[in-house]
Amino acid sequence: MSVYQLKSRFQDLLRPLTGRLARCGVTANQVTVTAMLISVAVGAWLMITDNKTWFWLIPIWLFIRMAMNAIDGMLAREFNQKSTLGAYLNEIGDLVSDATLILPFVWIAPFQPQWIAVIIVLALLTEIAGLLALSVGASRRYDGPMGKSDRALLFGILGGWLAVDGFLPQWMVWLQPLLIVLLLWTIFNRIRRGFAEVVKG
Repeated sequence: MSVYQLKSRFQDLLRPLTGRLARCGVTANQVTVTAMLISVAVGAWLMITDNKTWFWLIPIWLFIRMAMNAIDGMLAREFNQKSTLGAYLNEIGDLVSDATLILPFVWIAPFQPQWIAVIIVLALLTEIAGLLALSVGASRRYDGPMGKSDRALLFGILGGWLAVDGFLPQWMVWLQPLLIVLLLWTIFNRIRRGFAEVVKG
């Protein structure tokens, strides 16, 4: 199971807005680059501010970013805007955004920098594993249990909690190894199902 499985319903809600943006001349690549730049700006600001209330930006921006990711995909597929450059921008933008939005938690107790560093690396590897399925003749893999949408939900909750309380409870130290296990499981699932798709095909 993964939050990603709700994507089609989310896209249906955004389809009217996507149509209006297309008629206004907005392109998929513009949406992709804008989402990446704002993610970097949000992550950078949270790295330098001491006011934990600003962590409200995490759940708010992650929701908006999820919408923008859906919109750029629909613009590309449904309005003939697919391009090689767009494919690169989409994947690189996701990797950069994921890393920069998780990075501020390096300084948040009870999390520890080395654990967060491992989580960031594994989060990036989940997306690389999904992409590598294309190289063996399978489709792009989005399997869970800890894909991009699932990570957005988790860190959105953590950001909101931190903004309200100003701290995270000590028991959340155990969230780090649990998250690492779920990320490793996700990488395994994407590799296994990518190969299974090729064999079945």
